[in-house]
This record gives sequence, structure tokens and C-alpha cells, in this order.
Amino acid sequence: MAERASDRLLRMLGMITYLDRHAGVPVEQIAEHFAVTPGQVLSDVDTLWMTGTPGYFPHDLIDFDAASYEQGVVRLTESRGMTRPLRLGTREAVVLVAALRAMAAALGPSLDPERARVLGSALEKLTAATGEAAAAVDVRLAVDGSPAVVAAIGTALQAGHRLRLRYVNAADVTSERDVDPIRLITDDERSYLLGWCYRAGAERLFRLDRVLGAEVLDDLVDAGHTSGARSVEFHPDPTGGLVTLHLTSRGRWVAESVPVEDVRNLADGTFEVDLRVVDQAWLRHLLLQAAGEVLEVRPASVAHDVASVARSALAAYGPFAEPDRG
Repeated sequence: MAERASDRLLRMLGMITYLDRHAGVPVEQIAEHFAVTPGQVLSDVDTLWMTGTPGYFPHDLIDFDAASYEQGVVRLTESRGMTRPLRLGTREAVVLVAALRAMAAALGPSLDPERARVLGSALEKLTAATGEAAAAVDVRLAVDGSPAVVAAIGTALQAGHRLRLRYVNAADVTSERDVDPIRLITDDERSYLLGWCYRAGAERLFRLDRVLGAEVLDDLVDAGHTSGARSVEFHPDPTGGLVTLHLTSRGRWVAESVPVEDVRNLADGTFEVDLRVVDQAWLRHLLLQAAGEVLEVRPASVAHDVASVARSALAAYGPFAEPDRG
């Protein structure tokens, strides 16, 4: 799966702090510490080398020792203030207080004791430091899904009980699944339940707004399914068919929001992405969303299929589909 820009940014910021605390670190050691390849470390350092504060003259940029770099060792010589302790303004502190309170209210029941303690401690200290401004904050994180579904999931997480879900997938197919709930997850747009699905025999993410019903069962969850949960990210089935999309630069959101295997930037500013696809309905939906930015689809049979669906959808509008000749 191609890396999201936000994930790479967080790693590079962490890399600056790491290198500031360790004078001269071999590329392989950095790669092991951040769980990436040595090639990715070199790419990150090359990017950081061209990054800095406004002005962007040589003395404004993050800098590394070139002689050490040629020998496979990364030595940070100028961090441009990136390693100084963070100083928050009142507005920034209030935003963090709001985010932490919303997280505690929505996700608190699904956190283990250690994470709950860390969250509570951080919120308490930040609220005290913010002072009166924090008293005016009253924010609740909107969790998708019906109140009954959200309540059942919260009860199951707290009690450690199995759930029976009625779930509709992206292809509009409804199924019933027994799930050992692990935790709730939210991103910028959606809320999900991470759980062990007995039907799939593996961990799965369930979008809460697609859960039609949730029943708390008497069965306790299997500790082997809920302890040491693996990645919370969706990874495509490696047995899925390979599809390549050629997109304009404005279609970059596809590479950022969809699990892709590879991204290739082209000289003319366009780019290609490779995807593994099992659910053709999901692919049709994606291509119709990005239709204005799609330059080519391979294999061609996929393009023909989506074009046929688009023509059928247009025909359903009848006379309203005719161009305005007025």
C-alpha cells in the first residue's frame, strides 16, 4: 500500500528529533527504528535537506553532514528549530483540549487502562495549563451510526462480549456477522469498529454508518482475537485483480484516500496508481467519483464496464439527460 503524505510527514518530523538525540546514525539503523526501507530513509533525508524556514536560502534549510551521508551515516547539523519544545498559544491549546475531550467521550470505553490513563493525564494537565479558556469548550465527536448501534458496540467493548452485526457492504449486499469487538476508530470522515469477524476468519473494519443492527451476545470475546490486534488500516486482498489508473494531478486524492500498491509520478505532472480489486462495485464507484480526472484505465475491460454503467445511469434520467440547447 502506498504511503499517505500525512504518515510520511509524521515520520520525517520524528526523524529530525531522533537524529538530534543521536549523533551520526547509520541509514540501516534509522530504517529499522522507523520500520521503513533504507531507500525510504534516503528519500526522506533528501526531502528534509530541501526543507526549512521562510527565505529558503542555504542557511534557512535543515542541514546534514554531506561527508557522513556519503558513507551511509546520517548526521543532523541544523534542525532549524524543529527540536525545540512546542509552545502553544491559547487558541491552539483550546483546540487540543476540545480534541482530547471529544476523544475521551467517544472512544474512552474502548481504550485499555494504560491508554485511558495517558489520555486522562494529558487532558488534565492541558486543561490546567489553558486556564479559563478551557472551561468554555464543549465539543463532542460525532460517531456515525444509529444511537442503538453505537450503544450496543459501547456495551460490548466495555463488557468484553461478542456482537452480532447486520452489515451492508459497498456493493449493497447485507449479511449477518458475529464479531469480537476490539476498538472504535475514527478518521477525518468516518467511524469504524475494528473487530475479529468469524465469517471472514480475520480482523475487519466495519463502517458504523453501514451497520444496520447490533446485538450484544452472551458469549465472551476470544482473548486471542482481541489482544495484540494488528494494523487498523485496510489492506486489499493480494489475490485481487490488478488495476492501473492514470490520473491528472487533481486526482491525487485517490492515492491519499484509497489503499494502493504503487504510485508512479510522471514527467508531465500526471501519475499512475496500481490497485488490487476484489469488489468490482467498489471500483466502479471510485472511477465514477474520479471520472473527471481519469486519463486511462488498464485493463481496458474495466474502463468499458464502468463506461457502460455510466451510460445506463445517464439513460435513467431520460429527457433530463439531453444537453440544454436553449
